[in-house]
Parts: sequence; structure tokens; C-alpha cells
Amino acid sequence: MPSSSTPTERQKRLGAELRKMRVAAEATTTYAAGLLGIDRTKISNMEAGVRPITPARIRTLACNYACADGEYVDALVRMAEPAGPGWWEKYRGQLPSGLLDIAELEWHATGIRTAQTVHLPGLLHTDDYARAVFGAVLPKLSPLEVELRVAHRIDRQRVLDSQPPVPYAGYVHEAALRMEFGGPQATKAQLRHLCEMSEREHIDIRVIPVSCGAFPGAGHALLYAHGAVPQLDTVQLDSAHGPEFMHADGQLTKYRAHLDWLEAASLDSADSRDFIHAVSNRL
Repeated sequence: MPSSSTPTERQKRLGAELRKMRVAAEATTTYAAGLLGIDRTKISNMEAGVRPITPARIRTLACNYACADGEYVDALVRMAEPAGPGWWEKYRGQLPSGLLDIAELEWHATGIRTAQTVHLPGLLHTDDYARAVFGAVLPKLSPLEVELRVAHRIDRQRVLDSQPPVPYAGYVHEAALRMEFGGPQATKAQLRHLCEMSEREHIDIRVIPVSCGAFPGAGHALLYAHGAVPQLDTVQLDSAHGPEFMHADGQLTKYRAHLDWLEAASLDSADSRDFIHAVSNRL
């Protein structure tokens, strides 16, 4: 497990929720510290995700903060329960922590929605396609760094085989289907893999044709991970310097609307699969 001085995004999120609950109750850190019988600075560290908190203490705080949302409190308790290291921990010290945070976010999600305009969805990449994507990074990655990222991306896909299955919806712009990462043959194999995966009952791939015209969020990729309760949903955006994680109420509302718009504008599942087959057959 990572040291407390370098909390994961999930640990920071738990702390942020504790702070949000305290602020909503108009309680001070001094009051919270008195409830738990600890120093006030430890409350600040808990809310920063630096210091762990026990499930019992979460329930004590929630009770005294008069939080009546039992499902929300139960979800926070589950986030605090001790767990063995996730599979992504084997990459710690080898890959940027943000990539590990994405894997952890997906692993604990109750549902995943993603929008892609240039790349195809990472959870559905083939080795060769992923290798071509990471080979185009600047500054150029070493062959070892590329292979580590490919291995991590393929490992992330195990979430799609979890039980019970995690519902997955991917909204893919036509431009992404036509980007030949790795050349025509690698792209053709990738598109066929995309179609095969889309036939799984819990995986829904929708194509947004270029004829759709302008659409919100055209300039960036988006991952929306559903939490155990809506308050714990998380948005992850890609950027040149690494992943960004967002969970403010206004941000969640905005990106839910963004994805709902894409769903309404995209072809249905069957027509999308036919569209992908048609692009593949022309390669």
C-alpha cells in the first residue's frame, strides 16, 4: 500500500467527503477532534487523505454531523475498510501514480461511461493499438516505458470480466474509428475487437457519426465512474500532464448531461456495430 504521505485519489476522495459532511453540519475541526478524542491536526490530515480513518470513526462523525443518508455513510465506511493491495500496486514506482488511480477508480466503480474523440476506449484496446498510442507520446517514451504502459492498460481490462459485471458504455466519435494507430492492419484488428467486445451484454458501444456535427466536450476524452451512491461519482479527464479527477456536484451534473447528450446523438448499439464493421472492411 502507498505511504500515508502519498495518498491515492481514492483516499483523498474519502477525506474530501468527510470534510464536505463536516462543513455541511457547520462543525469545526475542533468539534470533530473532540468527538474522536484526537488532536485537531489529525482531523485535517484525515480530510486530506493523508491519515487513515476507521469505519467506526466515520459512523461516529456521521452520527454527530446529523447525516441521515444511510447509503452514503455505508459507502464511505466501505471505502475505509482495510483491503489487500489491488493488482495495480505492482506498477507503483514504475508508472505515474495517476495511471494507478485510474485503475483503482475503475475497479471500484459500479458503472463506467466514457467518451472518446481521437483514441478508442482504453479498456477495449488491443496490445498493438495501445503500443501505437503510447509510442506517439512526447517526450518520447523508452521501449520499456511503452511496454509498461501497454501491460498496465491490458491489465485494466480485467474489470470488464469482474463478477457481477460492471456496466460499461463507450461513446466513440467516427474520427476515432478512422485514426490508424499502428497502421491499417493494427487498426482493423482493433476495430474487430471493439465489435466483439460490444456483443457482451454489459458493454454498450455507441458511434457518434461526423454528420452529427458539433457536440459538447469534443476536445477531450472523458471517463465517468459511478460510485456506490451518486454522491461518490467521479469524472476523470485526460490531459497532456496526466489525469485530472473531479467530483464537485456541479462538475458531476455537467458531465452527466454531456454523456446523456452523446447517448441521444449516437447511433444505437446494433447500428454502431455495423458502422464499425464497415469502417474495418474498408481498411
